[in-house]
Amino acid sequence: MQTGIPPELNLVGPQGQFPKVALVDPTTSGYLFFALEIDHRLPFAYFLESNRKKTAISALKDIAESLRQRTDVHDATVFKTLIAPPGQGALLKHRPDIKIARYDVVLLAEFATPEAAHAYRVSNEWTQIETDASRDVKEHLTITATNLRAIGAVDHQKQGVFLFNYFVSDSLAQNLGIWEYTAGWFTDQTGLDNSTLLHPDDASPVDYTVINHCRWDGLWDILPSLLFKKSFRSFVLKNFEANATAPIPILYRLA
Repeated sequence: MQTGIPPELNLVGPQGQFPKVALVDPTTSGYLFFALEIDHRLPFAYFLESNRKKTAISALKDIAESLRQRTDVHDATVFKTLIAPPGQGALLKHRPDIKIARYDVVLLAEFATPEAAHAYRVSNEWTQIETDASRDVKEHLTITATNLRAIGAVDHQKQGVFLFNYFVSDSLAQNLGIWEYTAGWFTDQTGLDNSTLLHPDDASPVDYTVINHCRWDGLWDILPSLLFKKSFRSFVLKNFEANATAPIPILYRLA
């Protein structure tokens, strides 16, 4: 599936520099996304883990294993931050009200349907899990979400570098349009062949318009492009800025 670029987008630089991203049909799944900010570290220092973080990860992995036994759950995976790379949107400088995502532990569960994800979120079981896991942490976030765009399925069965990119925008349509326009840079310049774009549902009033989730085999596949390719700033970040959309990227690994 390939959609067109909305005419209201403000495009920066010559068009056609990078190929259009090829999209597939989104999933019909529902997602439960649970994120914790436990250790506040420098961007490259997340390998230092407190005992509190290790305990939280162990507990969430047990929860993920239990979720995977349910007939209405396709997958449940726990991630921990590897590095907070460059690429935060310039819009954030003018929006001090926006919570900058610094979540260093994430549980992502894929349910068979959005209704199943929502039902679990309001269950007594999840309420107790959320209460216990978020005790004594700096910040926590729980959302249920649907998949609005997809490049391909994200493989959680093997270790790699996983992105959760927390987007802020006043317009969902503009956020989706400029994400799709710039996604071609990632497929062309980093070899990206997977992505699941998550949209928080109405039961999840959060600052983030969408959360992009994808995977590379290793840091060498993505980090040099973010650090050294001028087109990342001149094409990707400038187009986000021109469309009042700010990414907050964090790279994770399987916990």
